[in-house]
Amino acid sequence: MFDIKFYMKFHDTKYGLMNGEKFDEKYIFDMFENIRSKAPVIYNIETTNACNMNCEMCPRTTMMSRKIEMMNCKIFDRILDQIRPFPDQEWEEWEKFVEKNYHISKKDISENHFFLYVIPKVIVLHGYGDPLLDKHLPQRIAKLTQREIPSYFSCNPANIDIEKNLEIFKNGLDYIKYSVESVDDMRHKSVRGTASNFTESYRKIMKLFELKEQYNLSTTIVITMLNLKKQWQGEEFDRLKELFKDVDAYVYLKSQDQHWYQDKIPETKSIHWIEFCQFPWSSMTIKSNGAAVQCVEDFNNEIVLGDAKIESLYDIWNGEKYQKLRLDHFKLSQGIKCTQQCDMELIGDMTHTHGPKNCFFV
Repeated sequence: MFDIKFYMKFHDTKYGLMNGEKFDEKYIFDMFENIRSKAPVIYNIETTNACNMNCEMCPRTTMMSRKIEMMNCKIFDRILDQIRPFPDQEWEEWEKFVEKNYHISKKDISENHFFLYVIPKVIVLHGYGDPLLDKHLPQRIAKLTQREIPSYFSCNPANIDIEKNLEIFKNGLDYIKYSVESVDDMRHKSVRGTASNFTESYRKIMKLFELKEQYNLSTTIVITMLNLKKQWQGEEFDRLKELFKDVDAYVYLKSQDQHWYQDKIPETKSIHWIEFCQFPWSSMTIKSNGAAVQCVEDFNNEIVLGDAKIESLYDIWNGEKYQKLRLDHFKLSQGIKCTQQCDMELIGDMTHTHGPKNCFFV
């Protein structure tokens, strides 16, 4: 989830900034504080950071050093007790806003549709791990369903266990995304590692479509290919769409939004990455050890803002560490990953145009 009211209230000013309109920094900072929800909105809960893949594009493969662990069930329940789904009226207002301002229909299928119509309403259950390796996942899905909180996660189809996946579907999972990088096994392995495959994954996915129809289950099965700018990808994606044309699959080519701390100019058409980072005001991420961090991209938990095991989400979200992070985004503070290594533009890139001598924070 992310704070849809924040997005709606800030939209016009945001696009004014992006188009070169000048605003006083203090005016923008105060606006952010006034319009952000004081109740925390959780973007994702990383239930495990375990993964058996070796993906070429993931920093987990070469840079993640934190302990591999699975979230304690009591911590998970504690988090769920502090969040709520958006009421129908708020969600209807959001859908009208999206159609009017982003010109994307509810019936569309694209990465921007997925970001604007799915991501805002679901709790994302992945981070730097594959949820299919979480032995408690079916029970976690059931608990979200009982609370009427929509759920979603992305995973590697090579890890599909048919019985476990069917149980997850029956327990009310709303969306599941299977990441497929090629319809050729060797190419797939070259991107995702030797534990991956396509042939067996495709067989399992098609079996799940069959079971979904048999049991009249509502889980939306999403198939994505990450656009890694490889010469063969256009043809591969066409072949992928052809293979799933006769089933009710949501298939799209996903931009490689985050280049994993290599540059600040990602080649993407994704609205999420064209707009500057709003995470410090719009949502919170909880990692597998209970750490509250600024966003899912903090793979080594370098900016920890609180501990969900012992602190309330409200106190973390409105606490001094979060407020400092928000100031750091405006000040373009050095020494943190947000400023120095993240690919996304920051609000400070839009407002802090006259140098530190004229910055109101100094």
